[in-house]
Amino acid sequence: MNGAKALWATLASHGISTVFGYPGGAIMPVYDALTYYPEVRHVLARHEQGAAHAAEGWAKATGELGVCMATSGPGATNLVTGLADAMLDSVPLLAITGNVASHLMGTDAFQEADITGITLPITKHNYVVRDVEELPRVVAEAIRIARSGRPGPVLVDIPKDIQLAPYHGEIPSPHARPEIPAPSQEAVDRALDLIRAAQQPVIMVGGGSLDAAAEVTALARAWDIPVITTLMGLGAFPSSDPLWLGMPGMHGSVAANRAISEADVLIGIGLRFDDRVTGRVNGFAPRASIIHVELDAAEIGKIIRTHVPVRGDAKVAAQMLMRGAHPLDRPEWKARLEEWKSRTQMPVSWGAGYAVKAVVDRLGPDDILSSDVGQHQMLAAQLARFEKPRRWINSGGLGTMGFGFPAAIGAGMAEPGVRSVVIAGDGGFQMTAQELATLKMYDVRNVKICIINNSFLGMVRQWQEMFHEKRYSEVWLGDSNPDFIKLADAYGVPGYRASSAEELPAAIDAWLADPKSALLEVVVPHEHAVFPMVPAGAALYEMLESEPARTPGPDMAEVAEEARNA
Repeated sequence: MNGAKALWATLASHGISTVFGYPGGAIMPVYDALTYYPEVRHVLARHEQGAAHAAEGWAKATGELGVCMATSGPGATNLVTGLADAMLDSVPLLAITGNVASHLMGTDAFQEADITGITLPITKHNYVVRDVEELPRVVAEAIRIARSGRPGPVLVDIPKDIQLAPYHGEIPSPHARPEIPAPSQEAVDRALDLIRAAQQPVIMVGGGSLDAAAEVTALARAWDIPVITTLMGLGAFPSSDPLWLGMPGMHGSVAANRAISEADVLIGIGLRFDDRVTGRVNGFAPRASIIHVELDAAEIGKIIRTHVPVRGDAKVAAQMLMRGAHPLDRPEWKARLEEWKSRTQMPVSWGAGYAVKAVVDRLGPDDILSSDVGQHQMLAAQLARFEKPRRWINSGGLGTMGFGFPAAIGAGMAEPGVRSVVIAGDGGFQMTAQELATLKMYDVRNVKICIINNSFLGMVRQWQEMFHEKRYSEVWLGDSNPDFIKLADAYGVPGYRASSAEELPAAIDAWLADPKSALLEVVVPHEHAVFPMVPAGAALYEMLESEPARTPGPDMAEVAEEARNA
């Protein structure tokens, strides 16, 4: 056995069934050894970034480790965006890269890059393997680190000579996941004192609560406290429950943002108080005592002043906070919440919001919904309804255009028995559209792609319209977009199109009924903005609940094209 075979044997012994990757010279011995390990499926992406996002989609849908692989130099650097994305969203990811032979490292050899130095700030940990006898141990340790505590990406870089060197040791067994210490009883008691005395409490849960959804739901119902789910926490509390207030932040619901602004106690569970959630920090929850339940001590008090830090696992903390729970009588608070909830506006006229709602309304409770990044992402987050965790997959912290489609492939391959739907924009889809070949190569049949085509980089256009006096700089795509139906057909993927509200229902029916993975293009008007919206630098209570009246002017496509041609 050589180092390359030892690598695959270690992955197999740890239950890794699927690896997304792309070969090259410096990792060729690993790909040669792959032929001896049929129990591990390798999925050939068409770009290393696609491999990383597909591994993220696998991990986000299952809660288990995603694995991606690339060669040295440009192959490894093409993983960087996916690693940064996984780091910010706390995704358990193992990235394996080949490198030039040990004696060539540091000489600017062909396709050499210091990938461990490059990725140090965007990985939970990383390694260069210098001794083949250390390789299986390092890989096993990397898997443990990626999965344990607050999950994250770990990179293992293996020089080519280490892959080829003979290995004489044993293959390590999987590490037991270390137990997470329970929150201190003192902190829990202080939190309970605040909860019992609260007149206007609210619970806000983030992505760190996805695996504690049952406990968080039981906690909220026992105390009868309303719940807000962040962009990353959607699904951690069932949207059908009357206690659910929606999503907070820049494009959050009226009820969520008003409740945060008026609350006297805010219980944050498994979240990091991201700036898109808080708005202006000194205007966030100005009347509230903050209880922050969080596994990562570095996040407690980092952004928002915490009155009661409760460090520990969300599941255990929620169970401890159940002690003595009983519904408290808060009729005035409930009445205000209901009034704020009544301000929810659903799209009724043809446009991007109308199209997104028509699609998400057709999803079942087990379907997975991925999104790319932009207006369609915020619309999907506002309009979709999730009853269980890990059905919503998106790039939250990094906001990576191009993420949605390969992530949907990864999620769809992880769960072939459910539909994996992705809503993308015409701009972001083109960043990873080459992964249509992956659908074709592996005959993936459960991925449904919906492109909301407004011929613009829509979110950038919205900001230029609102904050840059309608100077539409480099956002018009209409004269250079491909024919998406022909593009899909070139890869053997069926395509459907709708350009009006009248055409949309039949197009959705055909798209979803197609036995293969399929693409739906929905052509919508250029002008669309996502509201509610908290302008950058504003507090949540300064949100714009609806779109201001538009001033008459020339067609935006004409303005943008004139500027581009000037």
